[in-house]
Amino acid sequence: MGTALVYHEDMTAARLLWEDPECEIECPQRLTAALEGLQQRGLEQRCLRLVAREASEAELGLVHSPEYVALLRGTQALGTQELQALSGQYDAVYFHPRTFHCARLAVGAALQLVDAVMTGAVRNGLALVRPPGHHSQRAAANGFCVFNSVAIAARHAKQKHGLHRVLIVDWDVHHGQGTQYIFEDDPSVLYFSWHRYEHRRFWPYLRESDADAVGQGQGLGFTVNLPWNQVGMGNADYMAAFLHVLLPLAFEFDPELVLVSAGFDSAIGDPEGQMQATPECFAHLTQLLQCPGVYPECPGSPGPLLDEPPAARPHKALAQDKALTALGKVLYLLDRLLDGQVSSGIAATPAPATAATLDVAIRCGLSHGAQRLLCVAVGQLDRPPDLTDDGRNLWLNIGGKEAAAPSTFHVCVPLPGTTGGFLNCVLALVLPLAYSFQPDLVLVALGPAHGLRDPQAALLTALLRGPAGGRVLALIDEESTPQLVGVLARVLHGEAPPSLGPFSMASPEDMQALMRLRGPLEPQWKMLQVAASP
Repeated sequence: MGTALVYHEDMTAARLLWEDPECEIECPQRLTAALEGLQQRGLEQRCLRLVAREASEAELGLVHSPEYVALLRGTQALGTQELQALSGQYDAVYFHPRTFHCARLAVGAALQLVDAVMTGAVRNGLALVRPPGHHSQRAAANGFCVFNSVAIAARHAKQKHGLHRVLIVDWDVHHGQGTQYIFEDDPSVLYFSWHRYEHRRFWPYLRESDADAVGQGQGLGFTVNLPWNQVGMGNADYMAAFLHVLLPLAFEFDPELVLVSAGFDSAIGDPEGQMQATPECFAHLTQLLQCPGVYPECPGSPGPLLDEPPAARPHKALAQDKALTALGKVLYLLDRLLDGQVSSGIAATPAPATAATLDVAIRCGLSHGAQRLLCVAVGQLDRPPDLTDDGRNLWLNIGGKEAAAPSTFHVCVPLPGTTGGFLNCVLALVLPLAYSFQPDLVLVALGPAHGLRDPQAALLTALLRGPAGGRVLALIDEESTPQLVGVLARVLHGEAPPSLGPFSMASPEDMQALMRLRGPLEPQWKMLQVAASP
């Protein structure tokens, strides 16, 4: 179970045959440059390579009208003047005699990726495709897009694999209005798009790209638009959008598959997008998307490729190792973690020694080169006395005693009693603090009677892998169930956490407690400031 890479060199065949400044940026080099970048960094070799196939006309018909498919089929026999005339009937589109072949390969690549993920051949994947698809509508090409690959992939997943809930995330800087139109009355597909809008002054200049376009009929509430009304949005803005808008919805929706329309004109350096988010930000966004779904699958998204494959990313579950003392287990694993020999791990210690072991682990982590250490303690665990507010460590205690003297670096959070309350706590407080703090190492300590269900502990641990680049050490009671040890080992190894189960809303008391905690912390922590802005 690794990452698939789907590509076909024939997708470079179509090109512009006449002068058109608007369309000239859609060129074969968009695809070859991406592939060369993967090859130069050794990422292609670490993936399971799949050669894209052509989608059948029946598969195209899952979304597009027969008349439109026939029209595109006919472009194979047209001359340059006829192609130019036909292209002029659409907005920002050009056709080439090989367009039909290329577009069928683009769709086929997405379908192969869905099949590979849903059959368990791979965990996730990347489809390098051209032409793009998210602007394409049922019977119209638009914005360089011919067939809507991601929409067809969603319908294919539902039809062939029996899925009932698919999440589509569109982080291109342009609104994917084609995908929105296709699913606007469908409650089985949750569509989320952020895009440059500027009060309708940015292409495609549509009223329905605004935030109040939320679907219709049975699909009411299943379209989510986040229009950016200014340029220059950066990492904190994108992370806040995920933590406070997308992920709460995604966890409640509980998707069986996640598809990403991953246009990178929303990244720094694109002259049209004019945004400031770095490539590293998109890696974190992709990792966050691996938590709500059972089998996250991202056509067009490079995030999973930035992870190490399982063979190079060992974890160490030491719960059954009787040759080492409780403290020895922690120090042994911590040494390997900070030396880069492992990226994450689990150490089990006797319950009475948990606090003392945690104290030593913190001091050892700081002395071994961790400049900033985040400790997330769950349950009745006292803050180690040597842990000072010097800015090098951040102590978050969930469900423990309220601090006698809380501070910027000493935060105690009540344990919410509902699924929604737990998610609000993690997404609206714990993760914003963690990303603002930017730790080198995260310690997750589950104390005796910590109160978390196994899926909650797994989700918390999985989400905390992002802020520290995967360097997470989980400390658990050695009497913990094998199920907890197993699920923590899997999420530290990069697998998606199990579903939280039926969703229940946060109580008013939990919401009020969270807001009271956030208020005093907002002046110090940037991610909380972004989240609190209108």
